[in-house]
Amino acid sequence: MARTKLTAGRIASLTLPEGAKQDFLWDADVTQLAVRITAGTKSYVFQSRLDSLSLRLTIGKTTDWTIDAARKEARRLQMLVDQGTDPREQKAAQRENNAAKRLEAVRKTVTVAEAWQAYVDARCSKWSIRHHTDHEDVADPGGRPVKRGKGVTSPGVLASLMPLKLSQIDSSRVKGWLAKEATHRPTRAKLAFSLFRAFINWCESIDEYKGIVKPEAIYNRIAKDILPKRGVKSDCLQREQLKAWFDGVRAISSPTISAYLQILLLTGARRDSLAALTWADVDFRWNTINIRDKEESKGGVDGTRLIPLTPYVATLLQDLKRRNETPPPRHRILHGKKIENDLANWKPSNWVFVSKTAASGRLEDPTRQHYKACSAAAIEGLTLHGLRRSFSTLSEWIECPTGVVAQIMGHKPSATAERHYKVRPIDLLRKWHTTIEAWILEQAGIKLPKLARKLKAVDNS
Repeated sequence: MARTKLTAGRIASLTLPEGAKQDFLWDADVTQLAVRITAGTKSYVFQSRLDSLSLRLTIGKTTDWTIDAARKEARRLQMLVDQGTDPREQKAAQRENNAAKRLEAVRKTVTVAEAWQAYVDARCSKWSIRHHTDHEDVADPGGRPVKRGKGVTSPGVLASLMPLKLSQIDSSRVKGWLAKEATHRPTRAKLAFSLFRAFINWCESIDEYKGIVKPEAIYNRIAKDILPKRGVKSDCLQREQLKAWFDGVRAISSPTISAYLQILLLTGARRDSLAALTWADVDFRWNTINIRDKEESKGGVDGTRLIPLTPYVATLLQDLKRRNETPPPRHRILHGKKIENDLANWKPSNWVFVSKTAASGRLEDPTRQHYKACSAAAIEGLTLHGLRRSFSTLSEWIECPTGVVAQIMGHKPSATAERHYKVRPIDLLRKWHTTIEAWILEQAGIKLPKLARKLKAVDNS
């Protein structure tokens, strides 16, 4: 191959021969150096032999390197080859070293908030809506105007840790944070610590964050030593409280919330499972409700479960369905002005418990209305989950088999006989479920409407 002394003029005038994909101009001074020309690019390349094998390495573009600098680099590379070192391996090792330095720089400066957001983005597709919301709430910085009344929202339990660098998280800092939060919101602090432990464990599985936080920062012993012991919840409606509770709940101005709370008690369902009910899940022909349950790994039955649609619950749902399918009036009054509704784009909602204010379009949290109803009934401390507990407890008054109650509520079978030998059809569940509902309504002084009586007669036939 012809060699010539490389000059700026010769390199500038170098063109690619017609039909060729690449061409070379070899230097006469440094025999391992050449200029390679391809379609639109000219680069310095180094070519030599190592262990009887040919190797070629690109030095850089001719626009970025001077001829003297390229010759100097070619001589350096040839020295490595003479010593038995492959320049390509050295270059790859250098790239890895540089990447490691950049990664370490990021590791030293990354904040808890940045790693937390990466964690949420990576895992949220596997979470339920409620679990995702919990992660957002505990990390919320607060300070936004409240939706009702005056004032601003409070920071989440983990908000004070979010601005810190991940490398600053240690056992002493976690203990101090948990002790402060446990004094005025111990339940949320317990939840936040559990979520934070899962977050740190996830960091250990990611190269970018692995090893930054020491394991002792999230030992379970920290929570056991600082958080108060969790007592067993016992909020439950008593038989003599049923009338007052139903009176208060039925007086709620929102038919949706009123029906939701009554059905929550009469089915023993989990609050989120019931709130997520769609009209496709309700079968008025065969009087059944298909409820989406908790994942099996979290103590619930896997997937969905079918429960009876009892007479009184059917009347409540029929009323909601009628309201859902009735279009709004042509006009509405807003701030004293008459505004025309957009009826052309109106369509019934798929949700059973519709909410016009919630972003999801369905009922999210009726706790405030429930507490007001309980306050009017002089019932203290009854939570929404307490209604689920009440269904299980009140069913004992009619001596309903515990396995039937557990199946209606969506509890996993707890004994071998329940798991393998008891196969209860929906009609058997309906027999007991209707009896439970009738007894509760009798104690509450509620008479079944005509439609419900007809449904009950069909069930008993």
